[in-house]
Amino acid sequence: MGLIQAVKGAVGGMLADQWKDFLTVPDNLPPTAALFSAVPRGTNAGRGSNTSASSNIITNGSKILVPEGYGLLTFQDGKITGLAAEAGGYEWHSDDINSKSIFAGDGILDPLLMQSWERFKFGGQPGAQQIAIFVSLKELPDNRFGTQSEIYWDDGYLNAQVGAVTRGSYTMKIVDPILFVKNFVPATYMQPGQIFDFTDLDNAAASQLFNEVVGSLAPAFSAYTNDPSKGNRITKLQQDSLGFAKSLSDAVEAGYQWRTERGLSIVKTAIVSMEYDENTRELLKTVQRADALMGARGNSNLQASVASGFQSAGETGGAGGVMGLGIAAGAVGLGGLQQPVAAAAVAAPQAAAPAADDPIAKLKKAKDMLDLGLITQSDYDALKAKALGL
Repeated sequence: MGLIQAVKGAVGGMLADQWKDFLTVPDNLPPTAALFSAVPRGTNAGRGSNTSASSNIITNGSKILVPEGYGLLTFQDGKITGLAAEAGGYEWHSDDINSKSIFAGDGILDPLLMQSWERFKFGGQPGAQQIAIFVSLKELPDNRFGTQSEIYWDDGYLNAQVGAVTRGSYTMKIVDPILFVKNFVPATYMQPGQIFDFTDLDNAAASQLFNEVVGSLAPAFSAYTNDPSKGNRITKLQQDSLGFAKSLSDAVEAGYQWRTERGLSIVKTAIVSMEYDENTRELLKTVQRADALMGARGNSNLQASVASGFQSAGETGGAGGVMGLGIAAGAVGLGGLQQPVAAAAVAAPQAAAPAADDPIAKLKKAKDMLDLGLITQSDYDALKAKALGL
C-alpha cells in the first residue's frame, strides 16, 4: 500500500507542478516586514485551479512580480542563485528536473517520466527545494531604543562628563540583502509563510539589534557633541535626525559591524526625550547662561551693571565711592568698556576735578601704557600709589 501511495503522490504532484506559477507578495503584509517568501496565486476572482502544486517547487516559465521598494532572492536547495534589485516581472528558469514543465518547452520525457521516478524515490515528494524570497529595500520605521538608567559620555559642549536617560526610534535599511540573509536572518524565517519583522517582540534577532543600539548610544552621543562641525552642541541632538543618525550608525558599525557583516544601516533617528541627571542639568544652566552673556550682548549687560554700580556709589559714597569703583573696574580688566553716560552725572554734589588731576584718568592712562609695554609693572605700581596718595 505504501508503494501505491508513493506512486500516486509522485504522479499527482508531478502533474500539478507542470502548471506555471504566478508569485508575488502575500496579502496583509505589515509595513515593517523586512523579509518574507513569495506566494503563488493559485486562484484569482474565482478563476484558476492550480491549488495542488508543491510549496517548495517553482515551475520553469513561472512569473514573479517584484514591487517597487523590494528585492528578490532566489534559492535552490538552500543556496542563493539570484538577486533582482529592480521592480518588474521576472521569469523563473532552472536546470533542476523538478522545475521542468511541458508548458515551458522542456519536452515530454523529462517533465513527466523522469520527475515521476525521482519523486518516487523520495516517497512522492520532490527531492529539491526552490524558494523566492522578497527583501525590503525601503526604510524600515518604528525601531525603538531606550535606556533604563543614565548613560554617560564626555561632552565637548559642556567640557565635562554628562549623563542622561534617553529614548527614541530610528529607521533602518537593508543595504546588502545577500549579507543580511547569509549572516543574520535565522533559518526559521527562510520558510514559506514566515515574516521577518524587526519590530516583532518575539524576534530574538531583532532584540539583539536593540541591545546593540543601546550599547552604542554613549559613544554616538560623544562623537556627535565632540564634532566641531556640529558646533559641539548637546542641544542639537534632538533636532538633527540625519546628523545624529550618522553618529549612531558609525558607532554600531565600529562596535558590531552592521554594514560590513550584516548589510544593515541606520538612516534617521528621532530622539523623543533626554532626561539629564541633576549634575548635568545644573551644568547646562551655567553654560547656557555664560553663552548668553558672550560678545556684544555680554558687553551691554556688563556696561549696564557698571553704570548701576557708579550710580549707587555716587548716591552713597560721593566721589570717593566713584573713584573706588573705577579702581576696581581697572583691576579686573574692564578699562576697555565705554563709560556709561550715567556715571558723568553722579559727581554733581562736588565740582568736577580737572581731567589732569583726575586719579581715575591717571590710573587708566597708566594701565593702558602698561598693557602696551611702554612702562614696567613697577612703574605702574609707583604711579598708582602716587595717584591714590599712598
